[in-house]
Amino acid sequence: ALVLASPEIRFQVDSETHDPIEVEAKKMRETNSMVEEFMLLANISVAKKIVEEFPECAMLRRHPEPPQANFEPLIKAGKHQGFEINTLSGKELAKSLEAAHKEDNPYFNTMLKILATRCMMQAVYFVSGMHQPAEFHHYGLACPIYTHFTSPIRRYADIIVHRLLAVCVGADATYPELLDKKKSHALCHNLNYRNRMAQYAGRASVALNTHLFFRNRVETEAGYILFVRKNALQILIPKYGLEGILYLSKKGEVSSVNFVYNEEEHTQTCGNVVFRSFDPVEVQLSLDRSNVQHEKLVFKLVKPQ
Repeated sequence: ALVLASPEIRFQVDSETHDPIEVEAKKMRETNSMVEEFMLLANISVAKKIVEEFPECAMLRRHPEPPQANFEPLIKAGKHQGFEINTLSGKELAKSLEAAHKEDNPYFNTMLKILATRCMMQAVYFVSGMHQPAEFHHYGLACPIYTHFTSPIRRYADIIVHRLLAVCVGADATYPELLDKKKSHALCHNLNYRNRMAQYAGRASVALNTHLFFRNRVETEAGYILFVRKNALQILIPKYGLEGILYLSKKGEVSSVNFVYNEEEHTQTCGNVVFRSFDPVEVQLSLDRSNVQHEKLVFKLVKPQ
């Protein structure tokens, strides 16, 4: 499987006020990976079983292969660091990412995997009868068929899959809606929509609690450049698992510091200093409260100056 990364934040809150008092990046342990492997095996095994029994109405999950153009920023970023990123298949990409390590930057591999995550397409639920078997493929997991079975307490898709499996093994009786391909297709469409909305809600929740945490704080922290933009640097703060935009100049303002953007190399140059993806930086974090309705976390460059 293709092992990617995405910064995940956890908040510790005050027991009385419920205000966030600490922000930290979620740490993954070996036991997490072991449990995940068993869950993947269960999901794949159940997917095979329900498609075998219900080839026209099994609820599955597919992950389309990204267009090669999506990988260009990742390939260029890896090349600048001396690594060849092979994107011809999910398996080759996984090999390339696992081999990309730098002794002087222990966070480099994680950042490279975060970049790879941004290249991916969205995984979606679908009904087996609406697609050819060749389209069932899950790119990220490098498997020909997949579904969601292991979390029925938090995902409705898993409940449908449990019902299908129960019929397969003779533990329950079927009903017309379960085997109606068109109704199942409409259900998948709604599930995909609800999944996107849940992701947006999760991000909004993180943003709100982050703002509450930094409301009366100014912190200076070590970070890394994830992306170099035309007028900004995308910064990742490992300590907090936070990601934000550091603007190099404000719209309409004349700056005494001149940055030159190289679109071909994806770099920003200021005097003798060149900013590239994965470069370490030091930034100041504070909350801009000038607009009460649109408070925002501000990243200010401290080092290099």
